[in-house]
Amino acid sequence: MIERYSRPEMRAVWTERRKLEIWLNIELLAAEALCREDVVPEDEFKQIRERAAFDIERCYELEKTLHHDVVAFTTNVSENIGKPASRWLHFGLTSSDIIDTAFAVQMVEAVDILIKDVEELRTVIAAKAREHKYTPMIGRSHGIHAEPTTFGLKMALMYDEFGRGIERLQSARRRVATGKLSGAVGTSAHLSPSVEEYVCRNLGLEPAVIATQVVQRDIHAEFIAALALVAAGIERWAVEFRHLQRTEVLEVEEFFSKGQKGSSAMPHKRNPITSERLSGLSRVIRSNLVAALENVALWHERDISHSSVERIIFPDSCILLDYMLDLLKRLTGNLIVYPENMKRNLGLSLGLWHSQTVLLALIQKGLSREEAYGLVQKNAMKTWEARHEGRETGLKSQLLEDPEVRGILSADELQQLCNMDAHFKEVDSKFKKLGL
Repeated sequence: MIERYSRPEMRAVWTERRKLEIWLNIELLAAEALCREDVVPEDEFKQIRERAAFDIERCYELEKTLHHDVVAFTTNVSENIGKPASRWLHFGLTSSDIIDTAFAVQMVEAVDILIKDVEELRTVIAAKAREHKYTPMIGRSHGIHAEPTTFGLKMALMYDEFGRGIERLQSARRRVATGKLSGAVGTSAHLSPSVEEYVCRNLGLEPAVIATQVVQRDIHAEFIAALALVAAGIERWAVEFRHLQRTEVLEVEEFFSKGQKGSSAMPHKRNPITSERLSGLSRVIRSNLVAALENVALWHERDISHSSVERIIFPDSCILLDYMLDLLKRLTGNLIVYPENMKRNLGLSLGLWHSQTVLLALIQKGLSREEAYGLVQKNAMKTWEARHEGRETGLKSQLLEDPEVRGILSADELQQLCNMDAHFKEVDSKFKKLGL
């Protein structure tokens, strides 16, 4: 099923061939380092370098008997190198030296793709934010009309959130770029730390300061946590767009292409299927975080309970997030925005969103907060009641008719206070803070 969502660049990172290519590179770098330290004769290292190769099918064949993937790999490579030089392959190393160091390379390659994905997504979000910088709409709290905002501010918020996503991915990249060639229990008993440093440096990694047989799995859990947070951000905006597409709201809508069908039974349907798909897939990545956290507790210097889990959750999480980011980019870029519906929905509140502005003005005139709140709320409730009775009298009209309010605020003052422009006076400054 995961193949359905995979894109070529990310899929290539997690293929068996790519993994074995990195394994071979690590083995060659280790042999080269040993040659530089006069452990491996130069002519035998030359033989290793010229003949070292693997065949995936041969590795699979050997593994059926050996039941050990690294031994199958080194056996196959040794067959190609031949004697006497093959004796130096995997010298002083343990399987996890190869597996974990290669795994770090794959994670770095994968997260670099994801960082680029988020950067491309933010470019699309920024364009949408600038386009609708001053497009007014109602802001909602608890799903209920609160005060006016702009669709541009909403998109600027999205832009900022995915900026934090990039920072988290970059932090995870620094953390997982950790290799180890320190042997069976991490003591470097059979291989100099200088070999470890040489190999890691040539792979763009840092040697683990200290390790057991494996690199500690809290590092890997942190990587999946960064992915899960980005996925949670994707769902946050998928849910936002789904709510805004509801028939009763219809302030934005997913692009509906020619020939697309929304329902097998109802020809009229235009459903937010892309957002719903993103919500569902984010759950998969978040659930993978639980498995990654379970992998942290291993027996003593190592067991392999984490290994089978990682073979699933790391490729799946990276491939899914790569797909999801591309999907959200296309959804956002093609999002249909309905400013007229936003204006219509603003009007449904009958100007009740002026309540705080009036409240603060009454306080400035000398009323206590409690007195001012009670006075405004009384008129707000009358506005709601009038609407339910079929009389759409706005808050401003109610306030103008209230002698207690009029004894404090003039008609001109109320007219000035009940002005939507006040809500947008800081829009430009917020955009500048974000560099938009």
